[in-house]
Amino acid sequence: MISGRLITLSEADYIRFGVLNSRNNSFQIGTIAENLYIPWAVDISEDGRLFFTERSGNLRVIENGILNPVPVYTFEPPFISTGEGGLMGLALDRDFLSNGYVYLMYTYQENGGLYSRVVRMHVGDNTASGEEIILDQIPAGQSHNGGRIKIGPDGYLYITTGDAGERYLSQDINSLAGKILRIGLDGSIPPDNPFPGSPVYALGLRNPQGLAWNDRGILYASDHGETAHDEINIIQPGGNYGWPFVVGDEEIQESDFIKPVIQSGNNTWAPAGMAFMTAGPRMGQLLVSTLRGSMLLAIIFDESGTRVANVEQLLQGRYGRLREAYQARDGSIYLTTSNLDGRGIPGPGDDKILRLEQ
Repeated sequence: MISGRLITLSEADYIRFGVLNSRNNSFQIGTIAENLYIPWAVDISEDGRLFFTERSGNLRVIENGILNPVPVYTFEPPFISTGEGGLMGLALDRDFLSNGYVYLMYTYQENGGLYSRVVRMHVGDNTASGEEIILDQIPAGQSHNGGRIKIGPDGYLYITTGDAGERYLSQDINSLAGKILRIGLDGSIPPDNPFPGSPVYALGLRNPQGLAWNDRGILYASDHGETAHDEINIIQPGGNYGWPFVVGDEEIQESDFIKPVIQSGNNTWAPAGMAFMTAGPRMGQLLVSTLRGSMLLAIIFDESGTRVANVEQLLQGRYGRLREAYQARDGSIYLTTSNLDGRGIPGPGDDKILRLEQ
């Protein structure tokens, strides 16, 4: 079992931890694209093309610094963009330049119900085709759809799912809701998954929207609390994170619920995308984009990666709601804004993709 030091942050804690604010000059920040509609996820190919999803259903690409006005692909019904659903997660295959595979997660409607699915498509000449469903019938709703997908260091595809507004599904091992799932790139079930024959890798989550591995292979995931008490968790195979029975640092005697490594206390972050920094002056830090918090958190761990030593608060209020945090091969960081998602205050040029150079 991985153990961690639980930290709950109050306003006083922010001062005690030496939090930085939006006047900090540790980044040079530029706008890569603007006038977008809820850009959700980013991935960059080895040849430098930046692919991203818009929740309205577009897969798009920026090449040589220029946004292609024609989407790589636009999803059509039964795809649906409603509430917090739509086109969300994105991951490029590790051999993308040779096989052209891209993995996507989106919401669709069937028989009056909402579901999510993960598909694999082929991209050639910046056009996608050949949709292949590799995981289907994930419960979805107007809210709490998770949506992050990433290929882990082990080569498997990891998927975050929310409770779809049905909280007790998170504890139902037979449901794909409120979980972190792990599958092969062809949709197969890894033989070492904790529940034989099941894609479920961890359970008891409410609305996880971020995944990141550190350089030792520790997997972190963000999760939204019900009322504040947002969490960053260290994910263990078969681990149960307690929702809806506990939130934050709550405990139930004789339970095996795993506490978060850090939680927001009475503050609300609404943490989303995450990136573990492997280069530059912030190497070893976990950067977390926040929606309601409208800031970028920099979480600093001790050498074990399981205890929080410090937290910094960056860019607070400067760009509004932040959805994605992605580290490129050159160490630069890409963020997306979500000010058009119905909960933000749109500003000129929203929504945007930002590039931060350390």
